[in-house]
Amino acid sequence: MEEKISVILVNYNGKAYNDKCIVSILRSTIGSRIEIVVVDNASTDDSLAALYANWGENLQVHILPLDDNYGFSRANNEGIRWSIGQGIEYFLLLNNDTEVEPDAIGKMLRYHQETKGIIVPKVLYADKKDTVWCAGGSFSPIIRKAAQRGLNETDQGQYDTNGECEFANGCAMLLSKEIIEENGFLDERFFLYYEDTEYSMRASKNGIGIWYRADAVVYHKVNGSTKGNEKPANAYYISRNWLLCNSLHLREGCRGRGRFSLFFVYYLCNRFAWLGIWFLQGKRDMCKATVRGIRDFFHKKWGRMGQAP
Repeated sequence: MEEKISVILVNYNGKAYNDKCIVSILRSTIGSRIEIVVVDNASTDDSLAALYANWGENLQVHILPLDDNYGFSRANNEGIRWSIGQGIEYFLLLNNDTEVEPDAIGKMLRYHQETKGIIVPKVLYADKKDTVWCAGGSFSPIIRKAAQRGLNETDQGQYDTNGECEFANGCAMLLSKEIIEENGFLDERFFLYYEDTEYSMRASKNGIGIWYRADAVVYHKVNGSTKGNEKPANAYYISRNWLLCNSLHLREGCRGRGRFSLFFVYYLCNRFAWLGIWFLQGKRDMCKATVRGIRDFFHKKWGRMGQAP
């Protein structure tokens, strides 16, 4: 009997995206082996009701409603734990604002079985299918800033070679029970943003490879799941979690402390530049959120913005 794979979708007010994403998954060439797990983060629209109405009787779609919005990491972890409880050992974490090519999941799964690593696909813009959003990723050598390879480039076959990379974008990444046992679950302190960066850094330390499968194609409706980056909450999470991520991985040993110091100088320049831009644009709420994120890092306040530690 062929092994099953869970495709884990985190939903928060994603009514506009869920159905098309689920339909594309069920059309996969290995569709009979797929269990879809939709973890609802206490949505405040009627997306949860729509999920039950449209998919509640489909035996391949499992809806896990949470009692509060616990963020991206915990929701995915809940989906993974549920899947492990069902005896499933492969998990594709997938944004619900995506659609997948029919052969993408099967190719990613087979590539994992060859490499035993974390697998990421080629991600193209859903509204510009000839344009790359992410073709694997890497880290800069000193401050370890994550970068999506090929971002906004026209797809002309320049990223059509499979191979190892350094960064797995959380939009779509395939894990296994064995990887979870070696690398742990996603860090729930992050709530939103940088959890994939931290997980990739942790994987490198634990000797787990990240592999890019070029002919596994996913289309991403960019920022559909977070409603764009021009929100104070997103400025807060980026400001706080960037510090948290690099404080976890750049401070080891004497060289590490020096590397973190260099990163911190870069970080302050970056944040002050954005503070200046937002101040001139009259976006005082973005400025306040950024300062609050920095403050909460030093006060070790994690999880959702404004939530008591």
